[in-house]
Amino acid sequence: MSNPIPNETAPSPSPEASPAPGALDVTRPVSTLDDVRAVAGRLRDRMRDQVMGRDDIIELVLVALFADGHVLLEDYPGSGKTTLAKSLGHSIIDDLHHDDIADFRRVQFTPDLLPSDVTGVMIFDTATNTFTFRRGPLFAYVVLVDEINRTSPKVQSALLEAMAEKQVTVDNTTHPLDELFFVLATQNPLDAVGTYPLPMAQLDRFLFKLSMKHIDRASELEVLRAWGTPRTPKALPKVLRADVVASRKLVRETVACDERVQECLVDAARLLRADKRVRQGVSTRCLVQAIPALQTLAVLRGRDFVSSEDLETLAPVLFAHRLELAPGVVAGALISEVLKAPIERLSRQTLGTT
Repeated sequence: MSNPIPNETAPSPSPEASPAPGALDVTRPVSTLDDVRAVAGRLRDRMRDQVMGRDDIIELVLVALFADGHVLLEDYPGSGKTTLAKSLGHSIIDDLHHDDIADFRRVQFTPDLLPSDVTGVMIFDTATNTFTFRRGPLFAYVVLVDEINRTSPKVQSALLEAMAEKQVTVDNTTHPLDELFFVLATQNPLDAVGTYPLPMAQLDRFLFKLSMKHIDRASELEVLRAWGTPRTPKALPKVLRADVVASRKLVRETVACDERVQECLVDAARLLRADKRVRQGVSTRCLVQAIPALQTLAVLRGRDFVSSEDLETLAPVLFAHRLELAPGVVAGALISEVLKAPIERLSRQTLGTT
């Protein structure tokens, strides 16, 4: 199976679509897939400028962002997750001028955290003798939830509502989150002491679960050489919040996802559910969320249609965290084995019509 989204397949934005470095961050409305690629290119450039050796993770995070999903990062301490999330959040401009909605917020989950610490709380105003709602850190465009499995199920449930419905409920009053709302959550793959494992219902809300392994030797040396050296950040253009939201809609409406691709997805899911090594298979929600992810990947690869290559690339990060397997079964190998026949059938059908 090919590596996730190779860099050579992601086209760079054209000079006409991307403003020069340092240019004013006001662009024409997103109306074509070239515009979408330009927006993604600007975000990619800014993230790569801050995070070294993570090109594959950056590409998948961008796929999730434009597919309106959320990402769970299983990482080691000090692997750059905060820098990754901050570089994304600070690359987006608030075109609505909401003073109470930040571009980026980081929440450290701990056992003593309360739901109101993340959603917000009602505050009594003595001057007016009324209660007002003070928004919590979830009211941001990009939210980094650090060590999500270290807090109680009650707080996890509050986050689940936000991820699923883009809203929070405080004192029986519902408060909508911004349409762009995007969660990057992390958990340590090794230290399980004092943690609350995420239930399947919450894992299913994450579009991808990505593993951030240690970066390669050359990138690590580059980080050490740059440390302590005065560095002037590149004057790279940001993107408007509205451009990201418009890109999501445009990708969903204009990128073709043939019925045979949908059949391939369903066949793969049914094979996984029927496999004796699988105790719990993927949900229908997973298949629904997969469509915009596949469409986004197709756009980043310069196409206006979904191909079997897109499905083969994204299947491991779409399916693996949603499966409950028998002891000793490796998710990646199982997914590759089960996906082989549906992918081959899809490829033959596609070749037969070209």
